[in-house]
Amino acid sequence: MTILPKLFVLRFLASGLASGWLPKAPGTWGSLAALFPAYCMLLMADVCLLWWASLAVSVLGFVVCYFLLPALVAKGEDHDPGWIVIDEWAGQWLCIAIVVSFFPTADLWLVLLLSFVFFRAFDIIKPFPIKQLESWGADWFSIMFDDLVAGVMAAAVVLGVLLSL
Repeated sequence: MTILPKLFVLRFLASGLASGWLPKAPGTWGSLAALFPAYCMLLMADVCLLWWASLAVSVLGFVVCYFLLPALVAKGEDHDPGWIVIDEWAGQWLCIAIVVSFFPTADLWLVLLLSFVFFRAFDIIKPFPIKQLESWGADWFSIMFDDLVAGVMAAAVVLGVLLSL
């Protein structure tokens, strides 16, 4: 991975504050790293802050990918480099925000665990329509969009699990 000096800040943000640079399974590391800030936001404020943070990281992810991807592809990197995990942060936070909005009194550790497990499952397995969304639109768009849909789908499953308990 060559460091483009002018784009270091964009790369750092795209990598989920460097969590995507960890070896093996960067998407899992990125999703795991996103849990601690989500937990802190929920403890320090409430789900409203997490909703705003989800929106902010989603918009930031779209913007970062929009500006960063052309430079990466020009340097020979894949159109969806594994180390870009800002999309995992956005999808993971969206999942948690949805679940906590419906179950504000649920055990937070259980919500985080279930959200992590099901979000990663949807992101890795990529059932319909997630797989199709990976190639829907420009690369900078599809990188983010498929993970946001995975977050919504994972939230639906987590809500079902919590309703059954």
